[in-house]
Amino acid sequence: MQILFPEIKPYKRHQLRVSDLHELYVDESGNGDGIPVLFVHGGPGGACDSSSRRFYDPAIYRIITFDQRGCGRSTPHGELEENTTEHLVSDIEKIREYLSIDKWVLFGGSWGSTLSLLYAQAHPGRVLALILRGIFLCRQVDLDWLYKQGANRVFPDYWDEFERFIPDSERNDLLKAYHSRLVGEDELARMSAAKHWSAWEGNCSKLRPSQEVLAKFTKPHNALALARIETHYFLNNGFLEDNHILENMQLIKDIPGRIVHGRYDMVCPLDQASALNQQWPESELHIVRESGHSASEAGTVDALIRATKEIAKKLENS
Repeated sequence: MQILFPEIKPYKRHQLRVSDLHELYVDESGNGDGIPVLFVHGGPGGACDSSSRRFYDPAIYRIITFDQRGCGRSTPHGELEENTTEHLVSDIEKIREYLSIDKWVLFGGSWGSTLSLLYAQAHPGRVLALILRGIFLCRQVDLDWLYKQGANRVFPDYWDEFERFIPDSERNDLLKAYHSRLVGEDELARMSAAKHWSAWEGNCSKLRPSQEVLAKFTKPHNALALARIETHYFLNNGFLEDNHILENMQLIKDIPGRIVHGRYDMVCPLDQASALNQQWPESELHIVRESGHSASEAGTVDALIRATKEIAKKLENS
């Protein structure tokens, strides 16, 4: 069983201005002359942390992590203006150019898998390989599973907490109801909505309940960015045409990929990974027994680290 590599500190930190409004936090660690790999975090509205650097051998990889617009240490915090999928794809390309990287590996989970696939489709010549976890295709059916009908039947107790925050008269569209509070002027209502929204996702993320994961999701700074940005994106269907990713897989059909997905993922069900694998000839799907959605579950950690080692060998021998 593979375990996370020891914690390391970045050898370089950057504040990269990508517009008059937005500045991104970017850091580098590992081997400065190694295989460049970009960690693409989830959400949208999540952030990187020290564990984001620990899925790769630091002697082999040049590890780059960044916080997407409006979250983590990027500024302004929770900002929705100039914050769309197109902006985020453009930001990744700006990071590549800023760091003078020719080609790199993208490592993304959940929304990070969405964004990694979209970047690869936009810039296929810049991608060496993709390592993806907890596939999220951002179709209407995928959003409905988590916020209308699906996951609520597996976690009715957590759903009750999520739904009860909203008055009966607005429960026909919880996404819209939460969004209206998260962008409103009432600070107490904003923070309470953020906590309830983020707790629902946190409670669904692991096969075995984890107070540590729930605490991370509901920490006020994290919760506000996650909830504001997720509702902003999901009300706009991720700023994508439905089924956009699968319909454009021919653009990256020759890029090697590893797909890691928990069999009991209740945030992004396994059928999304299966559908992606079927449309991607160069991909390998690894279904992890006894894992849910979280990247921190032991079986998922094992599969992801095996994937980074396999991809490194493949690239070194090519």
